Amino acid sequence: MTTEAATPTTAWTDACLAAAIAAVAPHGVGGIVLRARSGPVRDAWLAHLKSLLAPETPFRRLPLNAGDDRLLGGLDLSATLAQGRPVAERGLLAEADGGLLVIPSAERLDGGRTARIVRTIDYGRVQMERDGLSAKLPARFGVIALDEGVEPEETVPTALRDRLAIWLNLDGLSVRDTSLAPDWPRRVAEARDLLSRTSADPNLAHLFCEAGLALGIISIRAPILALAVARISAALDGRHEANTADAEVAARLVLGPRATRVPTEAPPENPEASEPEPQHADAPETTDSQGEDTQPEQSITPEDMELVLAAAAAAIPKAILAALTDQKLAGRAPPSVGKAGASQASKLRGRPAGVRRGEPRNGNVLSLIETLRAAAPMQLIRRRLRGGPFLLPDGRERIEVRADDFRISRFKQKTTSTTIFVVDASGSSALHRLAEAKGAVEIILAECYVRRDSVALIAFRGTTADTLLPPTRSLTRANRSLAGLPGGGGTPLATALDTAVQLAASQKQKGISPTIVLLTDGKANITRDGKPGRKQAMTDALAVAADLRALHVNTLLIDTSPRRNAEAEELARSMGARYLPLPHADSTRLSQAVFAARSTPDDRSGSRS
Repeated sequence: MTTEAATPTTAWTDACLAAAIAAVAPHGVGGIVLRARSGPVRDAWLAHLKSLLAPETPFRRLPLNAGDDRLLGGLDLSATLAQGRPVAERGLLAEADGGLLVIPSAERLDGGRTARIVRTIDYGRVQMERDGLSAKLPARFGVIALDEGVEPEETVPTALRDRLAIWLNLDGLSVRDTSLAPDWPRRVAEARDLLSRTSADPNLAHLFCEAGLALGIISIRAPILALAVARISAALDGRHEANTADAEVAARLVLGPRATRVPTEAPPENPEASEPEPQHADAPETTDSQGEDTQPEQSITPEDMELVLAAAAAAIPKAILAALTDQKLAGRAPPSVGKAGASQASKLRGRPAGVRRGEPRNGNVLSLIETLRAAAPMQLIRRRLRGGPFLLPDGRERIEVRADDFRISRFKQKTTSTTIFVVDASGSSALHRLAEAKGAVEIILAECYVRRDSVALIAFRGTTADTLLPPTRSLTRANRSLAGLPGGGGTPLATALDTAVQLAASQKQKGISPTIVLLTDGKANITRDGKPGRKQAMTDALAVAADLRALHVNTLLIDTSPRRNAEAEELARSMGARYLPLPHADSTRLSQAVFAARSTPDDRSGSRS
């Protein structure tokens, strides 16, 4: 079975075939995920797709900043103001009924809009309930999800991607590869008329299920969509029944891009299925109601399976194929790169996140359109309460807007992150595992650098805690500061926590999300005022830990003791931190724990190990 990557000519031919399939039955195959940068190649493909659609077929484009009223429908503001009564307006999903909806930068879709689009695809209708209006409108359409992600893991949301039959990748193609066959419009028009009379051999469904299992595809939608693509492929060739050649097309366009493993060989033929059951000599021969001999259904042959798997494997991109062969992606989600920071509400900047009722003060921005939309349905009632219209000097009627109508815009933006390492360099820690603690910090520092996080380093020993490295993105500076960290002296744990609290508070004031990683054995012996005393030192440390918990900062305590330490666990509970004993932590678990702590909700109620 060959697994070599397709040539640019073959890739463009498959892209043109996929456009034809989507043009024949936009809703029948769900749609297409197109991974391609903005440029002439993608524009040529979209133009080709649009030219294949029937003239009356809707072709809508979803703006990135479209709100729910534009997506689902809502109040038609101008018509409502003109007629004095609520008038509904169809949204983009209803307007795309029977056609295609193009989603630019689909990898940036948020969870809310993804859920609304997916729900509409599943039910074939859109539920509009806004501004006092309620309606169910038909919305059966296909989706063209334009994936413009830079990193491999920046992809269209899984819920939407799983419902789109064909996944294409046009990266690497040039304009010279975009030649078009002149007979595509004729073939698509004829296939559109022939599709209702085109069937598929029931054995193809079993073939796609077997191939999906061999390729590691767990979604049941994949073989269903592959069967639909095979039928359309047969209609494009002017045939009334899909055959093995159409199955190869479906495997190349549907199954191959979804593969999570490379099959080594086709499943062996079941010998028991090929041998007929023995029949008694006196038993009557099985016949149907017409008296004809009943023929057993044709089973899947190993040759058919080999052809389908070969076509699917040939469609796997070269880089992904190498990773699958090495089993680097088997059952493992790719790490999130460059996605530092949590989402937080903002008044002035960021991506639109809807509107809410409120007054335009204290930095809030008035949403004029939504304010008028809230006031419009009430104009008739307010006119009657006034006893007549309120006219402007030029004779036009004034719109009455009240305080309850005010709507203010909401925004969300990604915050940057800072990971603050607080390292115990005291005598007890140095005696135990300071070298291993440094190694653990270096591993996490490298992960922070990949994720575009800033890092800071605080070391405490003797009677003081020093900020050796203020927040920076320089991995070299961080490693240099860590390598020169000496060990020995007392354990001023309370002072170290005080320093970390101050640094974390200053980062939060700048709009940065801090995460504190404390590496210590928890054996405090220096009080906050610099005097020795184990009992008072631990009391001071627990008091500062409570202050840190009140700051609502994500924290992780890595216990550097030779074995689990009760004092360190108690300190983690007081801070509301995740607790991780270093003796049981390898490099992978350490890095995972740090970034899990960063994403943990602030209202944690205890330590976790």
